[in-house]
Amino acid sequence: MIATDPVLILRRLAVEFTTKSGRFRAVDGVTLTVERGQTVALVGESGSGKSVTALSVMRLLRPPTATITDGEILFRGRNGRIRDLAQLDDRQMRAIRGNEIGLIFQEPMTSLNPLLPVGQQIAQAIRLHRPVSAKEAAAEAVTLLRRVEISDAARRSVSYPHQLSGGMRQRVMIAMALACRPVLLLADEPTTALDVTVQAQILRLIRDLQQEFGMGVLFITHNLGVVAEIADHVEVMYGGQIIESAPAATLFDRPRHPYTRALLASLPDAGAPHRPHQRLRVVPGQVVDPRSPPPGCRFEPRCAQSAAPCREAVPGAVMADLTHQVRCIRWGET
Repeated sequence: MIATDPVLILRRLAVEFTTKSGRFRAVDGVTLTVERGQTVALVGESGSGKSVTALSVMRLLRPPTATITDGEILFRGRNGRIRDLAQLDDRQMRAIRGNEIGLIFQEPMTSLNPLLPVGQQIAQAIRLHRPVSAKEAAAEAVTLLRRVEISDAARRSVSYPHQLSGGMRQRVMIAMALACRPVLLLADEPTTALDVTVQAQILRLIRDLQQEFGMGVLFITHNLGVVAEIADHVEVMYGGQIIESAPAATLFDRPRHPYTRALLASLPDAGAPHRPHQRLRVVPGQVVDPRSPPPGCRFEPRCAQSAAPCREAVPGAVMADLTHQVRCIRWGET
């Protein structure tokens, strides 16, 4: 993908964890680009490295447990200046985190402070980065709650997280993430555990606010149905690596990697005739253990197209066409 107006460029990002059983690489050479006004979906099963990638961008991983060992995290802020976030100190990152880059966490109940009203939490985010009074910040927090479609926003602003529904808490998280109008939004599974009606509302809300603010969005999910709804470009992640990258329409129309095809095949077909007791297809096996990856392709133990070369050769990323990249030595055989 040729970047024309990038706000985030990851180049060969590598993150290692240190545990009692030794060091292992959870993110291994991730390269991707998010442009202004674009939604890039980072897709994969749990344990593939998606959330670690987002936390690395925000610099919320702490050494020595987790360390960025290689690569660049290039971010272009409001002033147009490009900086490598991996090289910034804590003070410099605090000026960016929550201000120019917003983050919607996966579980709002554990991310919001249970001891403070939600309006006060949003106001704190505003005052941390902007020179406004407490009264002005509180008024703006109510405005933001209205903007994310919370009814009776003034009353809800003095509610505590446990007094709100899951959908309302997620809307509060979105309001907090957008309080300072960031140029980049990281959304980590923002619709997990929500029913389908609320999920659709949250997706529409994120899309509307993105268009209003002109943000780039990195949307992390394992739900390909959500990806089809919201994404412009898709990065499929497995075993800490990007194994396929393509525009969303291209990926759904002609997936190249066996893992991507297996994920798509596991989706229920709403147009198929109803058959009682029909089982959904699944991807066999377990997600690769990053502490002991196989010597060749990381998906090989689960791949229906596996052959001897797959067990020996580590596949590099190749261009299937001008905008479609795949990490598989047999991608052209099917």
